[in-house]
Amino acid sequence: MELYELTVHELVEMLEKGETTSEEITRSYYKRIKEKEPDIKAYVSILEESAISKAKEIDEARKAGKKLSKYAGIPIGIKDNMCITGTKTTCSSKMLENFVAPYNATVIEKLNEEGLVYLGKTNLDEFAMGSSTENSAFFNTKNPWDLDRVPGGSSGGSAAAVSADIAPWALGSDTGGSIRQPAALCGIVGLKPTYGLVSRYGLVAYASSLDQIGPLTKDVTDSAILLNLIAGHDEKDSTSMDIEKKDYTKALVNDVKGMKIGIPKEYIGEGVSSEVKSAILEVAKKYEELGAIVEECSLDIGKYSLPVYYIIADAEASSNLGRFDGIRYGYRSEKFDNLRDIYKNSRSEGFGEEVKRRILLGTYVLSSGYYDAYYKKAQKVRTIIKERFNDLFKKYDLLLTPTSPVTAFKIGEKSNNPLEMYLSDICTVPLNIAGLPGMNVPCKVDSKGLPIGFQLIGNAFEEETIFRAAYTYEQNTSFRKDNKPTFKKE
Repeated sequence: MELYELTVHELVEMLEKGETTSEEITRSYYKRIKEKEPDIKAYVSILEESAISKAKEIDEARKAGKKLSKYAGIPIGIKDNMCITGTKTTCSSKMLENFVAPYNATVIEKLNEEGLVYLGKTNLDEFAMGSSTENSAFFNTKNPWDLDRVPGGSSGGSAAAVSADIAPWALGSDTGGSIRQPAALCGIVGLKPTYGLVSRYGLVAYASSLDQIGPLTKDVTDSAILLNLIAGHDEKDSTSMDIEKKDYTKALVNDVKGMKIGIPKEYIGEGVSSEVKSAILEVAKKYEELGAIVEECSLDIGKYSLPVYYIIADAEASSNLGRFDGIRYGYRSEKFDNLRDIYKNSRSEGFGEEVKRRILLGTYVLSSGYYDAYYKKAQKVRTIIKERFNDLFKKYDLLLTPTSPVTAFKIGEKSNNPLEMYLSDICTVPLNIAGLPGMNVPCKVDSKGLPIGFQLIGNAFEEETIFRAAYTYEQNTSFRKDNKPTFKKE
């Protein structure tokens, strides 16, 4: 087996035994990148020179007996909306095409402390706005399972990189499903932590009350490890929660006996493909066989979640993206006669269609005369959605739903119909609205050979329950062993 095929915990074991080096692991990934990246196009920038240099440094330090983290020298991919000092952070937008970050995001500082090696910055939907990575200003990322299909979004580059074995793990950000949905479409594990568990400092904001950084990994164990590395209070982020530090790997227990799992009937009804529904019911049956108590329940918030999400997210986006005006930050148009022209032309030329659509909608719902009718009402409904989840968590340890209502769709299939594209997030956005944790776990492939994932939803700051249930499922099934991306092209 090649080094790039292994999980991070397997690579760490080899490093500890002296069976490989960080340089060998890193070079193995770059060899794989050279083979597969021309097809996948997961990376906006590749940091080969600095990565190999850092890997060599770590190997020398390890050889000299210096005290290092056991994860030192492990490579990782980083979504290109997180700042790394001296490295371009483009958000896959013409607006920030030449922006070089002058500081590190807090998650990067934490990974630096552990000695991780950055393979490159991964592609995304521009400013994280999209569900297919077709909104990147640079190029489309392809799904490793079928090169004619999307990898999901907005963290499509990170998900495709892990799925294609051109990164052992990666960081993504999730505003309405942007970690979990691409993880589902690419057949990997993706976790959106509880809002406030991981610092957002240094993440270029889309919607500040919804964004959350999280891991995309090959298996559940790696997800727990990476969450351990990035979670924790940060004074630089006013929304960061100061809670006791946990070791999520302790939750990796192969046992769900007595665990109560609810399946909201609304999430396996209309709009969910028959193959996805069938897969979710098979997962429920498996949990019952393993000793969990699985019941149907009701969570009647679906029809409200998408409108609430797009009102709040777009309102916050219009505010957050106001700074990119050709004066303070970002691309500046060369066509102008006055200050008004600079603003207008820079933003018109620098932003893509989807970003402009969301800024316009967000500005509209915040405008005088419409604020109460839309934004204020959406915030009230947000509270109701949180209460609905609270009620269910009085009865259940976890909720089980599809992650995506469909498997990976073809490139271009939904790009001319924004409303249909927005429905891709129907199962994932309620968690961001309520600030809850959720994980995608791959479970089977459909009749076209495309991965299907299920979503486990936990109560706030109860990631351990999710890890335990996900790990138990993974240990008693064989998705990763039986299924590999085919890189086929129809």
